[in-house]
Amino acid sequence: MVINFISEKAKIGINTRIWHFSYIGDNVEIGDNVKIGSLVHIDYNVKIGNDTKIEGQAYIPPLSRIGNRVFIGPAAVLTNDPYPMCDRMVGVVIEDDVIIGARAVLKAGIKVGKNSVVAMGSVVTRDVPENSVVMGVPATIRYTREEYDKKQRRWKES
Repeated sequence: MVINFISEKAKIGINTRIWHFSYIGDNVEIGDNVKIGSLVHIDYNVKIGNDTKIEGQAYIPPLSRIGNRVFIGPAAVLTNDPYPMCDRMVGVVIEDDVIIGARAVLKAGIKVGKNSVVAMGSVVTRDVPENSVVMGVPATIRYTREEYDKKQRRWKES
């Protein structure tokens, strides 16, 4: 038996797959061809674009905005409260074609620009410019997305 909670107020696109024990809150909009892994928590008022993949145990808080063709690795955490416990929350914006590595943490209110990569385990405390790769604690720019793609191609060919 698969047990998920998917709010009746959520809008789920076609060909979207949601794995075991996941939570989808009120007023969530999920695009087409999205894959959501096991134990993912997507809170209320979240928007997720098309062709996005969210790996298991990720936490997506209220007000998050996630673009198209985004990959969010296992146990990644987005936040929405810059000064806990505050009543004023602000979401994270992840633009199109972004990769977020496993166990990365993204601070409330930041934007990850198009075609960027956040390395696994990074703590992102400020906006990430388009086409850049950030890593570390706190995350800093290390190289371009073009360099990342070259490294990925070499890895695949070896």
